[in-house]
Amino acid sequence: MTNKYLYITLLSVLGFNFEAQGQEMRNAPRLVVNITIDQLRNDFLEAFMPLYGDYGFKHLMAEGMVFKNASFPFAPIDRASAIAAISSGVTPYYNKIVGEKWLDRKTLRPVYCVDDSKYAGINTSDATSPVNLCTSTLGDELKVGTGGRSIIYAIAPYRDAAVLSAGHAADGALWLDDKTGNWCSSKYFFSMIPAWVQGYNGVLAPQHKIKDVKWEPVNEFVGNFSYFMQTGMQEPFKHVFKGDRRFCEYKASGLINEDITDLAIQCVGSCGMGNDRVTDMICLTYYAGNYDHRSVTDCQMELQDTYVRLDRELSRLIKHFEEKLGRENILVVLTSTGYSDEDSADYERYRIPTGTFYLSRTSNLLNMYFGALWGQGKYVEAYFHNQIFLNHQLLEAKKISLAEATNRAQEFLAMMSGVRNVYTSLQLITDNNEHLRAVRNGFNAELYGDIIIETAPGWKLLNEDTQESSMSRATFIPFPIIFYGANTKAELIATPVTTNHIAPTIARAIRIRAPNACSAAPLF
Repeated sequence: MTNKYLYITLLSVLGFNFEAQGQEMRNAPRLVVNITIDQLRNDFLEAFMPLYGDYGFKHLMAEGMVFKNASFPFAPIDRASAIAAISSGVTPYYNKIVGEKWLDRKTLRPVYCVDDSKYAGINTSDATSPVNLCTSTLGDELKVGTGGRSIIYAIAPYRDAAVLSAGHAADGALWLDDKTGNWCSSKYFFSMIPAWVQGYNGVLAPQHKIKDVKWEPVNEFVGNFSYFMQTGMQEPFKHVFKGDRRFCEYKASGLINEDITDLAIQCVGSCGMGNDRVTDMICLTYYAGNYDHRSVTDCQMELQDTYVRLDRELSRLIKHFEEKLGRENILVVLTSTGYSDEDSADYERYRIPTGTFYLSRTSNLLNMYFGALWGQGKYVEAYFHNQIFLNHQLLEAKKISLAEATNRAQEFLAMMSGVRNVYTSLQLITDNNEHLRAVRNGFNAELYGDIIIETAPGWKLLNEDTQESSMSRATFIPFPIIFYGANTKAELIATPVTTNHIAPTIARAIRIRAPNACSAAPLF
């Protein structure tokens, strides 16, 4: 009898454990809120903390799992490459989104990362699709893992951010059109714009309110306090949005974040997201950069106000979803695009080493050098950003190997003033040492030039033809990765982490496969 009762007790305990495990397996979050904040920085985030409310950044930092020292495992970084890397869990070396634009080798013309003439725009003239993103994304794997039952949307001020965070299989991607001020999309996602978006555009889109909008400090504390005390107290600002660029300026202001929250709440409610046991996902891009992409010096108070308004919108968004679905049923993931708008600096005035590296002039000199070696010809076919494209057909006709041509170019360019490093495409394909890893991860053999030039810190690289310029700066810009909700333990973690771990961490939390090129381990 004793043994009989012992077996019954053991079976009861085991049955209880199996039942508990089964309950745990069923309790994946109903809604993933995947937030990327364009240009969010730890130093500004912490500096403006006294101006925040109780349920935005402060609440996330106190109640979430916070990895405070995050970075991207590649360089250079811009909005498009950052968001593609977050959604796919891999670097541009694999996903092929090396930046907002790259040069097409066949046409020698710049290509925008989400341009696709096959899919006309809806409420916009921009033809768009995610066809250039060549790996799966978190949203794609969620669709596959649920047999298409998950509802997935992406909302962003910018086209590249919306499309690349949505991925290939999403139900929709929405962004604000620069010309009309309406929320728009692509025929890739919709045959026609959903009724709820039409209704929103008819009443609440920036198109209808832009004439009456004045951007001023959100309250007197923001208007009278300045973090940037080294330049003295700043006067409160006031901006109105007029002219052909009014919607571009509005999208690069602190006011756009309210629109993102409003449309996100409308989207989740109208599409029934989070209402069943199948996990849904909404990907949002907020803005924390300088007003109209100006320098910090020119818009200190505006930047401060942008962070305070962003804090309010995060608070409003999280409170809404918690009240609607419960904190245990949502998983909020927040991170940054990891770069910052270039700050203009007059180094020469302060006798700091600086200079200008002229890309067009340099390409002509390189062509003359090759001509002296191998006879006249157009050896340099094109140049773009910091890359030089060689004429492969001419090299082949003259029986000159690409390896020899790029090695000669590397030696020639390395002697020029302002050059810190010169990389060749063959070097980045074959060499994976630690020193080259970040550059290699940001490189893609099909889209990059044959020669990549890295200028010295403080030097400006200038394309004389387009007048595009960029300042070389090796400054590390730390930002956080925050996980909140879905029974996530509150913890502050100082160990450095990289963003390629975000996708597998979310995938594990919602019990699906990580994106198909992602090999990083989950963070927890």
